[in-house]
Amino acid sequence: MRTKFVIPLVGLFLASAAISCNNQEKKVENSPSTETATNDPHAGHDHSAEEAHTEAPQAPETVKAAALSIPEFTFFKVKSGISFSKVDIPSGKNTVFVLFDPSCNHCQHEATDLGKNYDKIKNVNVLYVSMNDPALMVSFFQNFGKELDGKSNIEMLYDRNQEFVQRFHIPKMFPANYVYGPDGKLKTYWEGEKNINEVIAAFNQ
Repeated sequence: MRTKFVIPLVGLFLASAAISCNNQEKKVENSPSTETATNDPHAGHDHSAEEAHTEAPQAPETVKAAALSIPEFTFFKVKSGISFSKVDIPSGKNTVFVLFDPSCNHCQHEATDLGKNYDKIKNVNVLYVSMNDPALMVSFFQNFGKELDGKSNIEMLYDRNQEFVQRFHIPKMFPANYVYGPDGKLKTYWEGEKNINEVIAAFNQ
């Protein structure tokens, strides 16, 4: 009967924490590879209002740690509305899920930097996932990562049923990046913005 309480919890989580768009790095626990903090070029900004909402309500036991293998899911392509599930992920390469908020400036920075370095991630499946209104998502790449828009290995996906936070993980910060290998097993994940060179290295590891 636990599933009946997942959506209310997610609603509380989003309302009180809004999955904080925060530039603070944290060490990742319970993952195969632990990422350490790096210098953030935006560290001088005042994030006191954001930091007040960093802590989220305790997550259900099933999502306290990131999923160690890609779970079953059904998201929807933002532009077409066509469903996209685990079986639709191109095989034989790393797959990265980027859970983001279109209004998060750190998510915007990462997308811009990835766009400028697209040739370095062209052999990685990069799946941008958000629970936000698709109307806010549809122009995200045009505004913050034009080089990513329309690429065959990049997808913009709407999480209509809030499946990510139920099946993958509930992060405390955006953007949250989850790198899975060709075998579908978790390699590493981190929350918050980090140096783009480290992001690209992790995408390709």
